[in-house]
Amino acid sequence: MTQANMHQGRVAIITGAGTGIGRATAIALARDNVAIVAVGRRAEPLEQLRDDLAGTVPVAVLAADVTEDDAPLRAAQAAISAFGRLDYLVNNAGMGKPHPVDETTDEILDLFLNVHLRAPFRFCREALKVMQDGGAIVNMASSFAMIGGMRGGAYSAAKGGIVALTKHMAAQYGQRGIRTNAIAPGVLETEMTAYAWNAHVFRRMNMDMTPLNRTGTGEDAAAAIRFLLSDDARFITGQVLAIDGGWTTTKYLAPHVVAAGSEDD
Repeated sequence: MTQANMHQGRVAIITGAGTGIGRATAIALARDNVAIVAVGRRAEPLEQLRDDLAGTVPVAVLAADVTEDDAPLRAAQAAISAFGRLDYLVNNAGMGKPHPVDETTDEILDLFLNVHLRAPFRFCREALKVMQDGGAIVNMASSFAMIGGMRGGAYSAAKGGIVALTKHMAAQYGQRGIRTNAIAPGVLETEMTAYAWNAHVFRRMNMDMTPLNRTGTGEDAAAAIRFLLSDDARFITGQVLAIDGGWTTTKYLAPHVVAAGSEDD
């Protein structure tokens, strides 16, 4: 059985679906005939996604901030109303530009916790009420939940919570056949990181310390999400898969950096 057939007739809610990893995930799942409930703050990119996938799979658009009190319920209702079922949830919506703890106001703290932890928790809660047994959830963690990183602050705290939530849900809902996993991207080239990508220190910290000799993309993350949702991953749950080119698990340093250090000696 092909992967596309294993996904046939299934329905996914994807938050943050208009851009970056969310859009790439919608496109990847569309190749497997998964109908999409695309959730995002701005209607325009969601409608563009719907237009781009027209003739491939149906896309229901929900323009909503994931932190709104009724957003999870509206998303679940959209899935049932449009498609009659829900099989997958991808908690992808997020934001960047975190601050160190000593520079984090209560307002910034609340914002990051709401977007990255409270909203995914509430989307999971609502999805579980209508999700088919045997469904799957993928939450968005981060490499900053796996190792200490500069300027992580509330972002790191929230992503660490996502890891714990994912493992709890794997235990709690496994008897229903619902698998819950997370991916932990490193710094990928998406709209969310565009503000810093060309900064010298940013590139040194990421590119010079990543063994694979290229940058990661939203499509790399989407491929992992597609796998974790599929029946190919049917005995995988409670796991956190790093999508970072080896950044979190190695102490790699690019040869040209090593050579520069030797010259300084």
